[in-house]
Amino acid sequence: MKTPFVKKLCTATSVASLLAGFALVPSMAQADTWKYAIEEAINEVQGVYATKFKEEIEANSDHEVQIFPYGTLGESADTMEQTQAGILQFVDQSPGFTGALIPEAQVFFVPYLLPTDTEKLNEFFRTSKAINEDFMGLYADQGLELLKMFPEGEVAMTTKEPVHSPEDLNEVKFRVMTNPLLVEAYQAFGATPTPLPWGEVYGGLQTNIIQGQENPTSFIESTKLYEVTDVITYAGHSNFTTAVMANKDFYDGLSDADKELVQNAATAAFDYILDYQKGLEKEALDAIKKAKPSIEVNVLTEEERAPFKAAAAKVEDKFIEMTGDSGKAILDQMKADLEAVSAD
Repeated sequence: MKTPFVKKLCTATSVASLLAGFALVPSMAQADTWKYAIEEAINEVQGVYATKFKEEIEANSDHEVQIFPYGTLGESADTMEQTQAGILQFVDQSPGFTGALIPEAQVFFVPYLLPTDTEKLNEFFRTSKAINEDFMGLYADQGLELLKMFPEGEVAMTTKEPVHSPEDLNEVKFRVMTNPLLVEAYQAFGATPTPLPWGEVYGGLQTNIIQGQENPTSFIESTKLYEVTDVITYAGHSNFTTAVMANKDFYDGLSDADKELVQNAATAAFDYILDYQKGLEKEALDAIKKAKPSIEVNVLTEEERAPFKAAAAKVEDKFIEMTGDSGKAILDQMKADLEAVSAD
């Protein structure tokens, strides 16, 4: 179980000072300054989305939005607790970290579920019933109003040695988010999954505590992870997904006009971020190659991907085992939504 935020607040004086004067009371719903935490730096994808959201809110109302980049208020677990408590109004967090709260959100870690075609992927996020309707109730049960989910880029593996098959991941300590299904996925891929907070990843790779990790290329470039890795591998197995949420009590307490304001801002930022990401991953890879000419980049062939895809079937079965009928219903709806996009 996570430590209740109120208990943490007693010792986390830096967080307390940043949020001084904002108590855990319903009147937060009337705050003119809305606080929004992200898991990345302000110049990374989540930060760009949040900045556009802020611009839309402030251009169309008297409200202000204050953005807290990663690390300002602690780790991902901390910002989620602060959002559920009502200290933060908005949070952007990967389903990888919300999996403990909402097990069904782990569906995004079923390998090879999402398409690699960007246009189909974006259309899926725009039109999916699973994302835009079914997930809303699951988030609401945890005191969260789901505003948007969006993709952040194809996930690449970074390792010390080349990876062309699951055998190449044998005994590789591979950093994963604290997500049970992601652990299952990398076990199925042959690695030794090692849950580790994001703040420890660079140092862990540098000191060989871990030998691998996964993230979109743009994130690998912006965080300079390429400095402590030797190989980037594209297996086509996943796309990093993130979710923008509001504290539900705060959202429900808004006027109809402010609810519309928030929804319009979320949609405008969604459209903006999808457009912003066009070509972003290629630009990031070019920058990595320039900064580190020795980096080895491998795009696995369909033949090389086959054993990884075979392992993915076991992960899907595990997801259903972990989440029951509710998870199966989400998975089935997502598959139907993906089929509809592919048929267009």
